[in-house]
Amino acid sequence: MTLKKKVGRLFIAGFHGKVVSKEIKHLIHTYHIAGIILFVRNIGTTSEILALTRNLQKEAKAAGYKTPLLICIDQENGTVRRISEGTTAIPGAMLLGATQNPMHAYQAGALTGKELKALGINWNLAPVADINNNPENPVIGVRSFGEEAESVAEMAKQFMWGMKKAGVMSTLKHFPGHGDTAVDSHRDLPVIAHDLKRLHEVELVPFKAGAAAGADAVMTAHVYFPALEKEPNLPATLSRSVITGLLREELEFDGVIVTDCMEMDAIINGIGTVKGCVKAVEAGVDLVLVSHSHAVQEQAILALVDAVEKGNIPEQQIDQSTGRIESMISGNASGDNIEESYGIEAFIGSQAHYEEMKPIYQDGITLVGENGKPIQAEDKVLMVYPSDEYSAIVEDLHIANSALAEKLKRIHGDVQAFEVDLSRYEEAEAALADKAKTADHIVVLTSNAFKVPKQQKLVAYLMDSGKPVDVVVTRAPYDAALFPEANRRICTYEFTPIALDVVARVLAGKTEIKGKLPVTLIQPIRSSET
Repeated sequence: MTLKKKVGRLFIAGFHGKVVSKEIKHLIHTYHIAGIILFVRNIGTTSEILALTRNLQKEAKAAGYKTPLLICIDQENGTVRRISEGTTAIPGAMLLGATQNPMHAYQAGALTGKELKALGINWNLAPVADINNNPENPVIGVRSFGEEAESVAEMAKQFMWGMKKAGVMSTLKHFPGHGDTAVDSHRDLPVIAHDLKRLHEVELVPFKAGAAAGADAVMTAHVYFPALEKEPNLPATLSRSVITGLLREELEFDGVIVTDCMEMDAIINGIGTVKGCVKAVEAGVDLVLVSHSHAVQEQAILALVDAVEKGNIPEQQIDQSTGRIESMISGNASGDNIEESYGIEAFIGSQAHYEEMKPIYQDGITLVGENGKPIQAEDKVLMVYPSDEYSAIVEDLHIANSALAEKLKRIHGDVQAFEVDLSRYEEAEAALADKAKTADHIVVLTSNAFKVPKQQKLVAYLMDSGKPVDVVVTRAPYDAALFPEANRRICTYEFTPIALDVVARVLAGKTEIKGKLPVTLIQPIRSSET
């Protein structure tokens, strides 16, 4: 194998479009890149996804690959769900954490794996092993199983094992922990200043457990840890003391180490993507992920070739990384009949899968505090939701607020939905006055309202109506602490179809929920804007 192709095996690349692009063909044939990452931009119908993954594997086979191409995706479930239409809604991490039942995480992992494999996707960049112990975290939040280290470790391990049973590779992320940050590494470089004792007692616990339990891969975090790295502002991804010293040697992880995307601002605004890819490999990373720009992808490969030719990176190290990569692929992805279907489309998103997941949602969706008055059969219901929802950059789906109203209408009938444009709040408040007068019961949806003062103002205004107000918290549960006087506070942790089905029935008093909060709610101070 030429050095270009040997080095190319250390890259995962993304591309634009729902068919195999000329750029990705070039990377496959010229450099033998290890794999492809799929985003929403690549996702069509289930038949289109299957055609794409088949054609990618055919291209790799034609290029002379001895083992299948890695085809990976961020199918964490919940709010980060690259494939939605046509597949089963599977509970996300925090909802699973709220069930307090690790076997639910196993079931969710197994079904995630089954449906991905049926679509020709052999590697999932999940589960998130970060501990969400900072309510202000803008990027992890409900992507985490919770705030307690041992619980997160067990949930992540079971989810990983479930996927493994289905024949799909897993990834623990984001090492050594992205939970206690108030900065999104997609936008800037976060810093976690905890000492070594704290890191070993909290942040590292799920990664230690996952590594010991046979994780296929670990993804690095673009986060700076002063306790682990002496060079100021050097992200963990680029730190030899973190990647080789801590993960490879101290924790004895012998699987594949992959970077988070090297086109995130935490890297771009520092060393830059191309130099960053070289630095990451120098640190001991096996796979670098470059998700977007073809020009940058090729520049990074050639820069790494140059580093090896100059002796800055030993070729033996490249051989060791390619060996780990090939071992992961050969141990988890069959090279036989790769051009054939991995499953039947009717299997994906089936009624049987829906019924399998629904009890998990009922066990996870959480009633906070006392159970108030349910909607009565004769009640006129006003459902209010904000259009200006808060979401993290990593999320794929914006909240379908109107969907809950439609689901409640099927059960109750007399439901009027009202969307509030928060940028024109005063107009909306005037319109709401008359609607609230004629309603018997009000339901208001929130989406990280603890960060959005106008959402807080909206709920407070509705509560002043004197009518029973149910607050449905559709993302981070911290909103529930803002409104202790609500008739009911229900945390869904996500806005997936099955979650909304369950909540509609709860609102109408037709089912019960059993979830327990996986994070602590501290009564916040309401914004002065409210």
